[in-house]
Amino acid sequence: MFLWYLLAGISGGILGGMGMGGGTVLIPILTIFLSVKQHVAQAVNLVSFIPVGVVALIIHIKNKLVKKDGLLIIILPAVLFSVLASLLSVRLEGDFLSRFFGGFLLILSGIQFFSLEIQEKFSKNKK
Repeated sequence: MFLWYLLAGISGGILGGMGMGGGTVLIPILTIFLSVKQHVAQAVNLVSFIPVGVVALIIHIKNKLVKKDGLLIIILPAVLFSVLASLLSVRLEGDFLSRFFGGFLLILSGIQFFSLEIQEKFSKNKK
C-alpha cells in the first residue's frame, strides 16, 4: 500500500512540475488503486498541488518561462471559479464527481490527441 502512495506522489509531482497537471494521474491512482473516495482524492490533490506548484513556479520564473502580461486576467476568474466549483463539489455525490472527472479526462485526451489538427484549424482561421 505504501508503494502505491509513493508512486502516486512521484507521478503527480513529476507531471505537476512539468505543468501538465499531476491530478490527472494522482486522482485516478488514489480512487482506482487505493480505493480513496473521490472527494478525499480531490482534496489530497489540491493540498499536494501547493508545494508542487510553488516549486515549479519558482523554477519556471527563474528560467524566464512565465509571461507576466495578462496574468491577472487569468488568475482572478480562475480563483473565483475555483471557489465556486469547490463549494459546488462538496454538495455533489462522489459517484457523479468520479464520472464527471472520467468524462473530463476522456475529452481532454481527445483534444490532446488531435491537438495538431486543432492548432492548424485555428491558425488558418486567424489569417
